[in-house]
Amino acid sequence: MVVVAQKPLHPLDEYLRTDRLPHIWCPGCGLGMILQAFLWSVKELYERGKIDPDKVVFVTGIGCTGRASGFVNFDSAHTPHGRAIAFATGVKLANPKLIPVVFSGDGDIAGIGGNHLLHAARRNFDVLVIMANNMTYALTGGQLAPTTPFTVYSTTTPKGNPDQPLDATKMVYALKPNYVARLSITHPTLIRESIKKALLKRGFRWIEVLSTCSEIFGRHINFRDPYELYERLKKVVKFRRPQSIDDIKYDWDNEITCGTFIDKDDPGWMETYMKMYGLEDKLGGL
Repeated sequence: MVVVAQKPLHPLDEYLRTDRLPHIWCPGCGLGMILQAFLWSVKELYERGKIDPDKVVFVTGIGCTGRASGFVNFDSAHTPHGRAIAFATGVKLANPKLIPVVFSGDGDIAGIGGNHLLHAARRNFDVLVIMANNMTYALTGGQLAPTTPFTVYSTTTPKGNPDQPLDATKMVYALKPNYVARLSITHPTLIRESIKKALLKRGFRWIEVLSTCSEIFGRHINFRDPYELYERLKKVVKFRRPQSIDDIKYDWDNEITCGTFIDKDDPGWMETYMKMYGLEDKLGGL
């Protein structure tokens, strides 16, 4: 980890490349809240002796979230569009002692990189994926994303989205990896607690965080004030314990179901593979 030269002005400065601040995210964007929750999680776990920040590898894809890999003070990588999970997989295979974390958007993870997401989840591969879902391709102008709600305007569907959206969390839930949660920036403390739990687990860990893009998504659907969009999101977020996959909803007009849906401790892919080939000594405390 790079040492901060000047006296820290904020408790999280040691986890940031402060020379690259201020960040470029728009006012009202939820990405800073999600990143802050992650950094606090690492800091708290480190202070409790639970995690070594030097083993964290922070991987982003293309999109607004992609800039985060340049802001954080970890080994990091800004990968081609849709390839963040594939890169993180390679990191773990190369050095099983590392903790790869993917931080990227819905277009990058559920759209361009959707196939990588499917197979990492079904393998229960040892990586944490945090997907910030702002329901649009924000960086490139607000085009239709796989997560854009039904009938909602985008720049490529000016009469409204005719497609049923992809519920990425429901899809991952169906593959039964070790950890599946969906949260919202409207409840930031829950994001931090979920990330802390996921960082200490093995296998595939999935956290979707509903986020606000006030400049593109909000403005285009007539929520011109960031606070109005935040309140609109808060209204639709419902925390529940689903009894089945059909209880998980993704409906912008009624309910987007949030909560922790799976939390188990099956052996991850790395442990299974290493034991199969007699390489248990290389697991590094997995």
